Amino acid sequence: MIKPRALEQRTKLILNLLGGFVFFAVLAAGAQSTVEARMLEKGTVAPDFSLVSDKGDTVKLSNFRGKNSVVLVFYPGDQTPGCTKQLCAIRDDYEKFAVQGAVVFGVNPADAKSHANFVKKQHYQFPLLVDENKAVAKMYGTDGLMIVRTVFVIDKKGVIVFAKRGMPDDSEILASIGT
Repeated sequence: MIKPRALEQRTKLILNLLGGFVFFAVLAAGAQSTVEARMLEKGTVAPDFSLVSDKGDTVKLSNFRGKNSVVLVFYPGDQTPGCTKQLCAIRDDYEKFAVQGAVVFGVNPADAKSHANFVKKQHYQFPLLVDENKAVAKMYGTDGLMIVRTVFVIDKKGVIVFAKRGMPDDSEILASIGT
C-alpha cells in the first residue's frame, strides 16, 4: 500500500512531467506555425544574399538578375534519405533546368566539407551553399529546429515565382521557370 505522502509526491511528479511535455509540444507547434507564417510567397522580391559554396567560392543572388532564373532548394541535411532523394531527382533532371536557363543551389547550414562530400558522392552538377547561421533560411522563412524543406524559383527580375514546402515534383518546378 502506498502511503499518502508518497502518493502525493508521485502525483506531483507525473503532473510536472505532463506539464513539461505539454509545454514543449505547444512550443514546438508554435515554432512550426511561426515558420509557416513567415515563408516568402510568390510575387515577393527575393532577398539578396551572399553564401559560400561547397567549392569555397561566393555566390551572390543578385549576380543572376537579368541573366538566369534561380532555383533554391532549402533542405534539412546532407547525406539523409529524403534530401538525397530530392537533390538526386534534380541532378537527374539537371539538363532540363539548364536548358531553361536556370541555375540550381541547395542550401542548408552544413559546412563546406560536408557539402563537398555530399556533392562528390552523389555527383551533383550544382553547388550546395553554406548557410552556417541560418541567416538566409531566416530571410526566406525556412528556419526552425531544422531547415524546413522548401523550394523557391526566382525569375530573372528577382521575383519569387514558385514557393512550395516539401518535395515538389521537378516538372512542377520546371513549369514555373520562365513564367
